[in-house]
Parts: sequence; structure tokens; C-alpha cells
Amino acid sequence: MQQGSIETEKRRAATLSLFTNSLLTGLKLVAAAVTGSVSLFTEAAHSATDVVTSALAFVSVRAAAAPPDEEHPYGHGKIESLAGFGEAILLMAIVVYIAFQAASRLLTPQQIPNLFLGLLLMAGSAAASAIVGFYVSGVGKRTSSIVLQSNGQHFLIDFWTSFGVLVALGVTHFTGWKQADPIFALLLAIWIARNAWLMSVKAFQELIDHRVSDQDLRAIEDILASDSRVLSYHKLRTRHSGSVHYIELHVVVSRDYSLVEAHEVADSIEKGIESALSPCHAVIHVDPDDPSKHT
Repeated sequence: MQQGSIETEKRRAATLSLFTNSLLTGLKLVAAAVTGSVSLFTEAAHSATDVVTSALAFVSVRAAAAPPDEEHPYGHGKIESLAGFGEAILLMAIVVYIAFQAASRLLTPQQIPNLFLGLLLMAGSAAASAIVGFYVSGVGKRTSSIVLQSNGQHFLIDFWTSFGVLVALGVTHFTGWKQADPIFALLLAIWIARNAWLMSVKAFQELIDHRVSDQDLRAIEDILASDSRVLSYHKLRTRHSGSVHYIELHVVVSRDYSLVEAHEVADSIEKGIESALSPCHAVIHVDPDDPSKHT
């Protein structure tokens, strides 16, 4: 996929994410207001944070797509990783508030009015979250965008939490067990905290230039092994910047190669790696073989 089409798809997904989150948050706030359900209020608060994170995705995807300049020769891809980390921290903060509200309602259970309307609104919200979540997650994986993967994960979490709210409200409606609502809100808080932690770890690894995945490393090794002109390689270094992989390594070739031949080897390997790990920038250094090391 070409870089231009990648950025277009990422922007489209970020725009859809922001619009859908805003709409669903409004629906959930209405449902929470008419029912007074703490689990529904928890889900509405969670979605409100998603609006903020979608806005971050909307802005960061565009900012990260800016071309390299004199002050940022490696581009601006880290903006996406920073936004993803910020999303995770925001979710952790909302978890504390959710847990407090749920514990308070658990100690003092209350009647929930207008349950049927709340069930209808949450059913629509769950369906929309699933559809948009799969789409945004797919775009994030195809383009290696951490912030879009984070947004897609939020939508898929929203589907399950919305479904859980439906179950909690259903239990309350058919059994009259008032504690079902705050108990599910506490379970929801634990779920959100877990996913926020996993996302924060992933984003933090990119911010500190963690290497590419084992699968990508194997792809690089396969390319090197398939070229008979490469006698060995060393100083392999890899990292991410947004959706772009940066690869650098030294390859050893016969000392009898001319400068042109050595350059052809480096150019061939660079093109192979950049094609396999696209979007990717590879820099290959060529070293002559040292016969004394074989004696």
C-alpha cells in the first residue's frame, strides 16, 4: 500500500471514529439520564472519554503524517504513539471515578425507571460499536497505527460493555435485583483498567524505540539469507515511528566487489526490506569481508 493511500485511509477511519463516538456518547447520556442506572452512567462516562481520545486520534493522525523537516528528520510519527499513551492514561483516570460511583450505589441500591427505553438505546449502541470497531481496528492493523488500533479497541470494548449493561439492566428488570447494576459497573471498571494498561505498555514501548516484532525480524532475516552475495550481517537496529518502520544494519560482502557491485547489494536489500515491511525506511551499510577473521 502506498504511503499516500495509507494516510488517506487513516484519516477516514479517524474521522468516522470521532463522529461515531460523539453520537454514541449522546445516546448513552440520554439513556443514563432517563434510567438513573449507574452501569449505564459508567458506560456513558467511558464513551465520553472515547470522544476525547477520538479527537486525539483525529488530530494526531494528521500531525504524524507531516513530512520530515529540518528539526524532525525522522518525521513526526511519534505523535501517534504519544496520543495512544495519553488515551490509556485518561482511561485509567476514569476507572477511579467509575469504581467510586459503583461502590456508593452498591451500598445504597436504587430503583431504575424507564428500563425498556434504556435497553433499546444500549442495543443500538452495541451494534454500532461492533461495526465501527472492526473497521477502525482493521485500518489500524493494516497501517500499523497505534492510535487507530487504540480507538478500534475502544469500540470493541464498548460493544462488550454495552452488551453487559443490557444484561445488567435485563437482570434488574426481570428479577428486581438492584445490586446487579452497580456490580456490573465495578466489573466494567476492572475491564477498562486492564485494557488501558495493555495499551499504555504498547504505546510506551514505541515511545522508547522498542524493536519491531519477531515476525518482522524473521522477514528481514529471510531476505538476507536469500541473497547469496551477503556473507553475514551485524549491527541490526530496528524501531517504529508511528506507522513507519526504520531498519538499519551492516552487511558483509566479498572484498573483491567493486563499489558499484557493493552498492547494488545494499540497494537490493533495502528495496526488499522496504517492500516486506511497508511503510518502511531501510539503510544498509556495506562492509568488506575480512579474510583474517576466518583463519
